[in-house]
Formats: sequence, structure tokens, C-alpha cells
Amino acid sequence: MVLFYAFLAMVCWGLAPLFGKLGLNGVNPTAALSLRTLIAATFVSSWVIGTRGYSEMIQIPLLLWVFIAIEALLATLIGDLAYFIALKYGNINVVTLILSCAPLVTMLANYLFFGDAATWRQLFGALFISMGLLLVCME
Repeated sequence: MVLFYAFLAMVCWGLAPLFGKLGLNGVNPTAALSLRTLIAATFVSSWVIGTRGYSEMIQIPLLLWVFIAIEALLATLIGDLAYFIALKYGNINVVTLILSCAPLVTMLANYLFFGDAATWRQLFGALFISMGLLLVCME
């Protein structure tokens, strides 16, 4: 089941930049991000209300709210705004390939903050991703 959802996310994230690039035509990236976030928030809020999931939200401890807020600021606000700006003004292939290196940052931060060492396979995969990024940036 995990692999199904991982592949579903991969396909969605692989197709989304195409529509993002089209939607950014003649539009300020900040306005586009605001609209996208509003649309997503409407769907998620409707889902939470429809499934009565709001009672679970109230039970989340304050510290976890802080962690989720930081994640939202990094991923949804700063990261997505930077992505939209890069997508609007850059080559979609270069932008998405650079973004695909985000797991390298995650692996390094995971090791530094949690002490979780990567496996040899993960390290070799990271090495190949890094080499690919270098090739992309040499244009």
C-alpha cells in the first residue's frame, strides 16, 4: 500500500509542474501560489469537515502544531513560492531536476538531527543524483 501511494505521489508531482508552468503564464508567482493554496485548503477543509476529522486536529499536542507549522512554512510557503518563481522564469526540465535532489537535503539533515545513517544503496543513489545534478547544471 505504501508503494502505491508513493508512486501516486510521484505521478502527481511529475505532472503538476506542466500545469503549473501553463498556469503561471502572465501571472505573478505569489498570486498563483495564493490561488493554488486557497484551492487546496478548500478541498482539504471540506474533507476534514465531511469526515469530522476536526476533532482529531484539536487533540494534536501544541509542540506537534509547532513542528507542522514549521513544515508548512518551509514546504508550502517558502519552498513552493521559490518553486513557482523558478518554474515561471526557468526551464521546466532544469527546475524539476534540481527539485528532485531534495531527498539529498533530507538525508543529510536526517543524519545531522536524528543520527540516522543512510545505507550504502541510499548513499550510491544520492551520489548518482548528485552527478546528474552536476550534468544538468553544466548547460
